[in-house]
Amino acid sequence: MTKILLLDDVDHLGKKGELVSVRPGYARNFLLPQKRARLADANSIRMQKKLVDERQKQAIVDKAEADQISEKLKEMILETRVKVDHEGNMYGSVTAYDIVELLGKQDVTVEKKWVLLDAPLKTAGTHEIKMRLKEGVPARFTLNIVAEEN
Repeated sequence: MTKILLLDDVDHLGKKGELVSVRPGYARNFLLPQKRARLADANSIRMQKKLVDERQKQAIVDKAEADQISEKLKEMILETRVKVDHEGNMYGSVTAYDIVELLGKQDVTVEKKWVLLDAPLKTAGTHEIKMRLKEGVPARFTLNIVAEEN
């Protein structure tokens, strides 16, 4: 295991400024080339306090932004039209990517990874979409999928 200092938040690994242990290949092939981490040496350990302070300041900004988006989404009801066959089965499905695009049209910028879908939506009707925004802020809104026959 290789000890590294994270220079950026990395999903499922840690937050900026944390010292973590990872497999050497993950550090060498992904984290270090993308400048998301540094090998933990004397210099990087001195840098850790500065990174932790920056992360705490950024966390406050991110939480406020996420709370604002959550409030905006709470009252939102979006609608999308999908094509169905004569039996009422949808052609395709509504995915997290489609939801991000719908929200983008409403001037709400979110990332695909924030949309919590177990599987793509394959039925028409009303669905409650759950999201986990930055800093773990929960959000939800209603999505109406309207069938449009050929």
